[in-house]
Amino acid sequence: MRDEQLLLDGLALMGVGMGFVFVFLTLLVLVTTLMSWVVCRLAPATPPAPAPVSKPSGRADDAELMAAITAAIHRYRRRHRR
Repeated sequence: MRDEQLLLDGLALMGVGMGFVFVFLTLLVLVTTLMSWVVCRLAPATPPAPAPVSKPSGRADDAELMAAITAAIHRYRRRHRR
């Protein structure tokens, strides 16, 4: 075979491969969009979840938290001295 014929065959094969990938990805996007539309259409609308109620934090909780953080920092600094 001549080099020109090999080059043309390679380009044709590349075009067919790229065309196949393009068609496949286009179909994938279309099918995914269609499935999303069907699911949104058929799924019942769910009401929004109520906002979580936070309990008021007392001074005792804050003091315990501060003590735990201080102890953790102290322990870290003791282990990782420079």
